[in-house]
Amino acid sequence: MYNNFYSKYRHSLLMLVDAMLISISFLGAFWMRFDFVIPSEYFSYFTTWLPITVGIHLLIFNLSGFYKVIWRFTSLWELINIVKVVSTGFAVIIVGFWFMAGFDGFPRSIFLLNYFLAVSLISISRVFVRVYFSHFQSFSKIRQIQTRKRIILIGAGRTGDKIAKEVLNTPNSLYKIVGFVDDDPHKKGATLHGYKVLGHVNELAHLTMAFDEILITAPTATGDQIRRIIKACKATGKIFKTVPGLAELIDKDVSIKMIRDVSYMDLLRRDEVKLDKNSIGKLLNGKRVLITGAGGSIGSELVRQCLTFNPSELICIDNGEENLFAITNETEKIKSNTLIKPVLGDVTDKNHMGKIFNENRPQIVFHAAAYKHVPIQELHPWAAVKTNVGGTINMIQLSDKFKVETFVLVSTDKAVNPVNVMGATKRLSERCIQSINKKSDTEFIAVRFGNVIGSSGSAIPTFQKQINAGGPVTITHPEMSRYFMSIPEASQLILQAAAIGGGGKIFLLEMGKPIKIVQIARDLIRLSGFEPDQDIPIVYTGLRPGEKLYEELQSTEEDVIFTDHKKIMILKEGNHVMEWVGMIASTNELFKIADKLETEEIQTFLKQLLPDYKPGGHYAPISANPPVDPFSIKGQA
Repeated sequence: MYNNFYSKYRHSLLMLVDAMLISISFLGAFWMRFDFVIPSEYFSYFTTWLPITVGIHLLIFNLSGFYKVIWRFTSLWELINIVKVVSTGFAVIIVGFWFMAGFDGFPRSIFLLNYFLAVSLISISRVFVRVYFSHFQSFSKIRQIQTRKRIILIGAGRTGDKIAKEVLNTPNSLYKIVGFVDDDPHKKGATLHGYKVLGHVNELAHLTMAFDEILITAPTATGDQIRRIIKACKATGKIFKTVPGLAELIDKDVSIKMIRDVSYMDLLRRDEVKLDKNSIGKLLNGKRVLITGAGGSIGSELVRQCLTFNPSELICIDNGEENLFAITNETEKIKSNTLIKPVLGDVTDKNHMGKIFNENRPQIVFHAAAYKHVPIQELHPWAAVKTNVGGTINMIQLSDKFKVETFVLVSTDKAVNPVNVMGATKRLSERCIQSINKKSDTEFIAVRFGNVIGSSGSAIPTFQKQINAGGPVTITHPEMSRYFMSIPEASQLILQAAAIGGGGKIFLLEMGKPIKIVQIARDLIRLSGFEPDQDIPIVYTGLRPGEKLYEELQSTEEDVIFTDHKKIMILKEGNHVMEWVGMIASTNELFKIADKLETEEIQTFLKQLLPDYKPGGHYAPISANPPVDPFSIKGQA
């Protein structure tokens, strides 16, 4: 009831309060100057200028929009605004007093005392409004919450500060802060928002106060640091959750709504991707952008990332109805001026793709549509040829015909010295963009990287399903390793590579250190609350056709060119690039062979086109040394 009354008469109530406070400060200034007894000769000044002072301040307060401020959210900026408007009012009063009465015989200190008292009292009144709404008003609501979770925050830094503020300022929050822990020894014993930093992370299990959950508020922590934090959390036996890492945060901001369970992505955390947003903005801002495979892992993240750079249109193509619906539904909830156009279509259908290009005239194309599951493509190589090569050529030719500015092919590390059809078709697609770039006004580039965490059909979701079912977790070989990066990081670097540009180039993304698949399995089992080989067995099934023990990032024929971005390199191939006429003739022959649905013929012809392709399940022997990471060489340079 009080809230309704306050909302209805808010403006009038605030003016009445301010009139009283200004009157009190005016009276207080006289009292303080004359030791609480106003001499009779100054009483006329007091009675004459009191209503003038109040009137001028209220007039200026109204004209400046002072009463439009939502005072329940008072911050430092609102207090600065109070100083500004009160100062303006006193400036007008002093000038008026000088013209009307002059300063002869009148103590100037009264103006100074009045000013400080007015600023102080009005500021205190606004702070009280905030304190009331954030604490006292919500007290009854808080009492109604029977099971508020007592939490300890790991990290007394910027993110911990923000989460703590949000908890304190949310009347119906389900959380109650107990304290902080932080690895910085200088913070131990300090307080943040009235809550103490209780000690080091490793001391979590020895804390004496009662708590229910632990929240990791360290988005900048590395994967190794997160592993150590998780180990300390598990020692307490309590539930622990986290806020996302910086790579997941497009706008680099966090809130309570983002709190989630710890995932394998957290164990992989790497250095924050620093983007040259100006160059990406020049590439995308106001442009018509087309993304194929827009409902897939990389494609959907490219849609999200592109939206932050305000393209005029996003044409989202996918052949999966459910995936297309999901990304369209998600983008509709994002506030943006970008026009989203979902298109249900297949890149192998050139007539349909031509209609899309003709109607929308895209300026930037990101081609992420592809078949990517190695074992399935080994069994159905004709499907890989038609989609990965045929679909790419369709998009290439249409981009050239309709004068697209930049075409970006999303490639894979499996294209390097390929041993499977999937890798061979992606390598051939790279050759196609290099070939057409020689004759086209469009800039054609490819971006090559390894596995991404969370993509459909990848090892991690497969392992998680096996763990949820009670095991066993199946791995093909104990020595198998792969490069991994998060989907947001891969997508951000694709945009950055596109902004760097340069037709015919293959860009290589920094993948970090290769990770053994068995280590991933063990980490996931422990994250699920089990112990590997005790609760959940690990079974080795043997390498499948087309699998390597490890992937490579560059072939022996490719030279590395460093870029200004520490996570992006350019691969320059010394071999002569095939002319586009010859490339089309060769790929047309490949399509005819694919129509016969004969696996060996397809592999044989791919071998003719790609001498470095070794079909038949060849893989690096266990004794072989893994390839040198070119980014490690860059770091030493």
